[in-house]
Amino acid sequence: MLSQRTSRRRLTRLWRAVIEIGFIDFLFYSNLLMGEFTATNGRGKTLAAALTDIFTAANFGIALISALIGYMVFEYLRKKL
Repeated sequence: MLSQRTSRRRLTRLWRAVIEIGFIDFLFYSNLLMGEFTATNGRGKTLAAALTDIFTAANFGIALISALIGYMVFEYLRKKL
């Protein structure tokens, strides 16, 4: 019975981490998408063209690394406070 409770607690932590990292990635990509539609990037740009511009391997790497750093910072602050 005790081992089931411990494994459930680990899954809860894992799911919370996945959700928080996913949310940080969502904010990163939404910020990039908004930047694609500013006046400096040209008028008449379609959503499909903007999506192909922002979904690159480099952007994914940056998003993942920044999300992991953000998650670690928030976990540290959560434990400190």
